Amino acid sequence: MPDVIFSVDQSRSMHDQAVPGHNRWHPDVPVAAMVRPGDEFRVECREWTDAQIGNNDSANDVRDVDLMRCHMLSGPIGVEGAEPGDLLVVDILDLGPVPQQVGNAPGEAWGYTGVFAKANGGGFLTDYFPDAYKAIWDFHGQVATSRHLPGVRFTGITHPGLFGTAPSEELLQRWNRREQALVDTDPDRIPPLGLTPDPDQALVGQATGSDAERIAQEGARTVPARENGGNHDIKNFTRGSRVFYPVYVADAKLSGGDLHFSQGDGEITFCGAIEMGGYIDFHVDLIKGGMEKYGVTTNPIFMPGNVEPRYSEFISFIGISVDHDTDTNYYLDATVAYRRACLNAVEYLKRFGYTGEQAYLLLGAAPIEGRISGIVDIPNACCSLYLPTGIFDFDVHPSAEGPKAADRGQCAVTT
Repeated sequence: MPDVIFSVDQSRSMHDQAVPGHNRWHPDVPVAAMVRPGDEFRVECREWTDAQIGNNDSANDVRDVDLMRCHMLSGPIGVEGAEPGDLLVVDILDLGPVPQQVGNAPGEAWGYTGVFAKANGGGFLTDYFPDAYKAIWDFHGQVATSRHLPGVRFTGITHPGLFGTAPSEELLQRWNRREQALVDTDPDRIPPLGLTPDPDQALVGQATGSDAERIAQEGARTVPARENGGNHDIKNFTRGSRVFYPVYVADAKLSGGDLHFSQGDGEITFCGAIEMGGYIDFHVDLIKGGMEKYGVTTNPIFMPGNVEPRYSEFISFIGISVDHDTDTNYYLDATVAYRRACLNAVEYLKRFGYTGEQAYLLLGAAPIEGRISGIVDIPNACCSLYLPTGIFDFDVHPSAEGPKAADRGQCAVTT
């Protein structure tokens, strides 16, 4: 096993660790550990909400989650010799839940998928599912099952939702400026158009005094992906993947967390993956001057790993850029098209006895594939959602006899 260079006690909040992590992006968050190019090492991670969600049958905790505390990031990890303009080469050697441990924190043999309430985070289908819901998943090696979604069993593609390098001061200012401008276009929108800096619940690693106060005031929230990487939520970003991160500050300052046991493309419920704490093993190297050499200026590039479940048969649901509720056509809008594909899949699954909320949770957690299938045929973009048939323990194919509905219970709801 590689040396653990950032450790997490899963019985304690990230705030109370011997070396705390952080939940804001800022160039001045102090380095927690140093490595050299060529090193292999392990980073332990806390679940992204700091374990605010419990293994129970109520979604009240999802409804009431304090998003100001998110995400809980491990690091920063400094890489000797890294300079602005380099590419940091990061290989994912292994990752998974908390090893051989059962407990109260997500990742200790279980995880969860949540539909966030429209008033607190929302999600891709929040106008159709405005309330909070939850499904608990039990881990059986590589397989996940849920008492809240009976009839489903699948192999997860474990991956980190979030890793990235620290922004430069100039890049941080650009983020804050442009995201504030977006929020200002509709400042009262629910959910908001963006999450601008806010010192409430800010965790800034080992910074103290006036430095800690400044980082909390200026630091960018971790919810979106940005030029430094961040919250990409790419399900194939798994064991065997290689990522090339832009370096914007000395030592690169690699940080991350938000580990997932599984996820469907799009993570459509916002908390759509199977969320967990756990560990991730890395190898790092540098390409000096790599940003200029390869034209990597606005985002990382990555090579996906070869580790994924062998599902070979799918039912595909199509969506076009038409809002069928209002009969409104949008011009090549892939967001509208993928939303319709998701809604079409939800309606299909309801015919087999699942509630709409259960179907929505399933599409966020299972290894579905989402694709932009057509983006040139004006006016309608076409997106598709591939649902693997092998994850069900009943026949989910269309047939002349029609769907066989069954009582499939209910997910966790709010009270």
